[in-house]
Amino acid sequence: MIEIIINGRRCIYFYKTKPSIYIYFMRTFLKTICQSIKHWYIPGIIGLVFVVFGLYLFSLPLATYLTLVMLFSLSFLFSGILEIFFSLQNRRYLEEWGWYLTGGLFSVLIGLILVAYPALSATLLPLVLGTAILVRSIQGLGFSFDLKSYGLKQWWHLGVLSIMGIVLSILVILNPLATGISLAMLLAFSFVVAGISAIVLSIQLKKLHSLPKRLSKELKEKIEDLREEYYEYIHKA
Repeated sequence: MIEIIINGRRCIYFYKTKPSIYIYFMRTFLKTICQSIKHWYIPGIIGLVFVVFGLYLFSLPLATYLTLVMLFSLSFLFSGILEIFFSLQNRRYLEEWGWYLTGGLFSVLIGLILVAYPALSATLLPLVLGTAILVRSIQGLGFSFDLKSYGLKQWWHLGVLSIMGIVLSILVILNPLATGISLAMLLAFSFVVAGISAIVLSIQLKKLHSLPKRLSKELKEKIEDLREEYYEYIHKA
């Protein structure tokens, strides 16, 4: 067993007892600890956009249909492009960057659909938006477990918010024929929760971003030794 202490926090991993656990731990740990995550603030920007849009829905639940479609399309296009950029920039540092890329492509697709079909029926629109929020929430739940694997104690915050987003999005999908105000409120709650989740993720990524800068020289040397031992082990496997 090898013990590493980072900022007073003990990180323990079990050496060669279970190869699959060993490989996964070393792959995620070394990627994140040895390199700073780039553009950690992008999920926060996306989250802020979603929160603002959700609050707008709260204040104007009976806004014109075309106005809502336009805002939905712009928000998904904007967030999708940023997510794609973020995932590609961090493909060497985040183990699950592909999920973020997939989520970004899906958001862009939703935005393009809304732009191409602004007269989408009032019945179909909640299904499209609910599905988009559902995918984003499931994505956030996956990221929460990634944060747990990196040793962040607040990983469960994102997990709880993502579960709330999943529940709200399912309610939107199952109630496409709800009255205008109640549907707008469900969508508003869904966007606000999804936005807060993205902001929480951004805060956690900031911690990972700053971690390599706080490592002592001795700890960096120990991590480098672990890196060499890891690759030696992989090549022998």
